Amino acid sequence: MVYSTVVSNKPADPAEPIFYRDMPTPLGQMRLVASPKGLRGAWFTDQDLLPSAESWTLADANPILEQARRELDEWFAGQRRTFDVPLDPIGTTFQHKVWHALCALDFGKLVSYGDLARTVGSPKGAQAIGGAVGRNPIIIIIPCHRVIGADTSLTGFGGGLPRKQALLALEGNRYVSRTARARRVCDGQAELPW
Repeated sequence: MVYSTVVSNKPADPAEPIFYRDMPTPLGQMRLVASPKGLRGAWFTDQDLLPSAESWTLADANPILEQARRELDEWFAGQRRTFDVPLDPIGTTFQHKVWHALCALDFGKLVSYGDLARTVGSPKGAQAIGGAVGRNPIIIIIPCHRVIGADTSLTGFGGGLPRKQALLALEGNRYVSRTARARRVCDGQAELPW
């Protein structure tokens, strides 16, 4: 994965051209947003954190947006496990550290907030990790859906728990409930009555 921005904690330059397009997915409509350097954002269109497209240009033919769309289609179809589209998210130094760590997770690998905190060198920062994960502007491609509670509970997800459950299922992790307290089901236990 190419992560174009090392750190960009300033607001986007208002003169910088920003392009967007919407795409259908099995889990609902997504909006993809690109700067000239890379993918700036990917949100489900019903997410609370979806920015206004007021100053963006609708562009179905943008090469970065087209690459992101193609790679997401392949991922949902089970034909891709990693992404190659260049990324250019806006965030603080700490958020970028967390997002880089998320990008390093293998397909299907789950991590707790505490484990992620230790990975980025903030062993007591699980709550700060939660804030950075919750502000991830590039859903699925920066795989914040792979972050779960220490007890394997689903916890939260900006796209909603039903989507998190579905995304984890696409990667081989089963949850039979869509509540934040739902715990991962080990192989063969999904049908057990307890």
